[in-house]
Amino acid sequence: MSDDRTPEGDRPVVRDAVSAPDAEGRPRRTTRRFPRVTRDTARPEGSGRAVPGAASVPARQWPILAVLATVALGLLLTALDQFRVGTLLVGAALLGGAVLRWLLPGVGMLAVRSRFTDIATYGVLGLAIVLLAMMVQPNPWLEIPFFKDALHFTVDN
Repeated sequence: MSDDRTPEGDRPVVRDAVSAPDAEGRPRRTTRRFPRVTRDTARPEGSGRAVPGAASVPARQWPILAVLATVALGLLLTALDQFRVGTLLVGAALLGGAVLRWLLPGVGMLAVRSRFTDIATYGVLGLAIVLLAMMVQPNPWLEIPFFKDALHFTVDN
């Protein structure tokens, strides 16, 4: 076992975090510095296929496609002069993405970062867009007195 092979003799033994197999497959000590060129990255949690591999690509990635289709519909409505409804739909799509990321173990390409970070990002951005769409002038659906007072304070003085 002097050549760092397992008792079966087929795979090298990696002894610590900084050893890596060389071209022949034997572990060698490498530097502790980060490589200049990244050869691979760890896949985000939940980034596997949402449906088994036998299904077609759109069926395997249905969570991200559902969010993107809803955002596209919201942008289309916004372009057709239905600003409030369109932006509400965009915000709802992001909130729906957060819910999908929370409930489903595999969401395909909807998983970008860790589950917590994805849920927090989609949720905060979706909620902000929905609230802003509800407060847009004229005739806002939601009025928050604190914001009105802050606006008068900054404009009047």
